[in-house]
Amino acid sequence: MSPHALSPWTAEIGLRMRKLFWLKLIGTTAITSLFFVGYFYVLRNPAYPVFEMPLTALDRWIGFQPEALFIYLTLWLYIGVGPGLQRSLAELNVYGLWLGAMCLAGLAFFRFWPTAVPPLGMDVSGFAGFAMLQGVDAAGNACPSLHVATAMFTVIRVEQVLRDAAAPRWLRGINLLWFVAIAWSTLAVKQHVALDALAGALLGIAFALPSLRWRPAPQPLSSNEHRIGGHISP
Repeated sequence: MSPHALSPWTAEIGLRMRKLFWLKLIGTTAITSLFFVGYFYVLRNPAYPVFEMPLTALDRWIGFQPEALFIYLTLWLYIGVGPGLQRSLAELNVYGLWLGAMCLAGLAFFRFWPTAVPPLGMDVSGFAGFAMLQGVDAAGNACPSLHVATAMFTVIRVEQVLRDAAAPRWLRGINLLWFVAIAWSTLAVKQHVALDALAGALLGIAFALPSLRWRPAPQPLSSNEHRIGGHISP
């Protein structure tokens, strides 16, 4: 084996990232845009009066931290990791169906049980990026937090890919830490309260775990794919 050959897990991950790259990129962008159409519709047309979510001790302990906005926004990069690591069109389609079903469930909650976070009590539009955030991600549609739900769905599905590929623990740790940072940021920028985040995490789990059971069977790398990935089997 060449001294510069990739290890089996890097060959596997590299292949997954390259497969259907443009379809994944365009499809993820299109589905995200479609989601926001539904998000803003239910935000502006709640079926019932909006319920204000209560604060907990955790919300009071985590003060407003505007520097967490960067981490909060990395969700839109993170959610692309899951579909980006699917190896086949069948896997990609099933992944999208499960994630789409979860988002539709979240929108149903927003429609029939509209919620909002309590007013922060200060004008945050002067902080960098927050004027844009208030226009794009309003303080309504709070519970369950789809920010946390999609991050939870992603961390579970990406963890399974990394386990299947026998990726090292440090890479799996980065995946977990990214999820934790995003969940924390939703509270730190005051877009959600702790109960929103908890409900979002449960929603993500409720769809991610069944999606691991009902999905196309993972296919092993062929010898040709090993070579393409940079690893030549001995």
